[in-house]
Amino acid sequence: MPEILTVDAREHGLAGDGVTNDQPAFQRLVDALGAARAADGRPRVLRVPAGRYLLRDRPTLWRSGVSLLGAGRGATCFVLANPGAPTTPVPLAWFTTAQHGAGRDDHLADLTFAHFEIDGSGVVTEEYDPLAKGLGLQYVLRGRFSDLYIHDTAATGLGCDFLQDTVVEGVLAERCGRQDSGEQMGGAGIGIGIGGWGRVERLTVTACTAVGNGTNGIFLELQSDDWPLPSGIRITACHAEDNRFGISDWGADGLLVTSSTMIGNHEAGFDVSSQGTSKTGGRGGIVTGCVIDGNIRDGVGLGNTPGPYALRGNRISGNGRHGYWQHDLAGGDHGPAADVVLEANDIRDNALDGVRVDAALRDCAIVGNRIRENGRRGADAASGGGDGVRCASLSLTDEGADWPSDGHRGKEVTVGAQAAVVTRNTATELTLAPHRPGADTAWPDGVPAPGSRYRLPAAPDMRAGLAVGAAVTRAEMHGNTIGDGRAAPTQTHGMGVTADGAWTDGRVCDNDLRGNAVAATLFETPPSGGRWRDNDE
Repeated sequence: MPEILTVDAREHGLAGDGVTNDQPAFQRLVDALGAARAADGRPRVLRVPAGRYLLRDRPTLWRSGVSLLGAGRGATCFVLANPGAPTTPVPLAWFTTAQHGAGRDDHLADLTFAHFEIDGSGVVTEEYDPLAKGLGLQYVLRGRFSDLYIHDTAATGLGCDFLQDTVVEGVLAERCGRQDSGEQMGGAGIGIGIGGWGRVERLTVTACTAVGNGTNGIFLELQSDDWPLPSGIRITACHAEDNRFGISDWGADGLLVTSSTMIGNHEAGFDVSSQGTSKTGGRGGIVTGCVIDGNIRDGVGLGNTPGPYALRGNRISGNGRHGYWQHDLAGGDHGPAADVVLEANDIRDNALDGVRVDAALRDCAIVGNRIRENGRRGADAASGGGDGVRCASLSLTDEGADWPSDGHRGKEVTVGAQAAVVTRNTATELTLAPHRPGADTAWPDGVPAPGSRYRLPAAPDMRAGLAVGAAVTRAEMHGNTIGDGRAAPTQTHGMGVTADGAWTDGRVCDNDLRGNAVAATLFETPPSGGRWRDNDE
């Protein structure tokens, strides 16, 4: 084998019949190829023909310079299982700091994982284990993860950390994190820990799809609050759908997210916050040219960051609460976020406020946006039961109702002891969100019986284009169009400042605030200082 650079797995003991445990032979082959590479410095390639390769009860320790190439998604499938070791996670390949001493001086280099499937449905640990991934490698140099289909893993699908000069491309991650409650570590489709290589980690994630994963579709997470936030990371042309969060920045510096779609995620399409291991929100990022649509709660959630951050040229629409939400969660940075920029975005058709500020901002810019036709959650409280009321796995119908179209979007409908979130509605039917990512029903305790009584809450009185519920200082706001030109408008006000909010020393000029359902403005706390002129009201 020392002279052989490419080997065929079938010729070296792997059966690929879906019955034989191929893990021992697989480990021996990886070890042999790794030893050969260590001896002469020449990387090796392990080709795995079409087949189903069962890897049972033990993870495979990976070696530097060994690439794994299959015959294509669906053709070459690695089936992970742990029936004989219920406390043991079984990733296809692992190499970590805690288990193996991985680090900058002991890393994996020059390897490719491409053209195969990982089926993680056979791994069930007695307690949730974040190591029960599809791939779990740390400290990779010059890596490529390409054309992979990873699904139904107990924890994260592709969970690899500290990737330098690496490309992740064409990875499809579905229903990963199935043992994650949604509040635990990992559980993502594609989860990448960052910071191990220092201030710059040259990483590109492109053309990847993440659907129905327990926590994030795609996320970046700083692994230690003692490390500098790394720059050099790009996410482009990706799709995130039906995850708890679509794409998340939990600790990068200058993350660039472009030309991506974030649709139907449960908490937010795009998230910046302190929810990661290091309790550090990203900063200096740019999100541009993205469609952030139809998420069950917010389109964009941004907080626990000192700033700056910029969203330019995005469509943020059809979300079940706010289009953009400035928040302050527990942990992380609690000071005002500085230099947040919303520029040239189309923020429309969201259920409550187009832009909602519930955490302090200073020196922000809200420039040239079209914030239109928000406040769709305008329907009165409703209730019913008896004849004509029936539930299905993802819907509730009341044949006697006459609800305004999408007037209940984002509300919780309560039926007995269960509650489900409305994603849209017609005059007589509520469409409901799955109770968790990847689920096929809104009702974890079973579909309610026909005739069950339901109730829907009332809508809030103010559903503004821009709603301010925290201190905003020295804001620049100009050239925005904030109104609702429909025959039955639901965006109540162009701009509102609540009793908890404050707008101080701002420059508000040349905005069009006409055409809202109630008034151009509502100031429970009047703005103070600054300049307010040449606005159409």
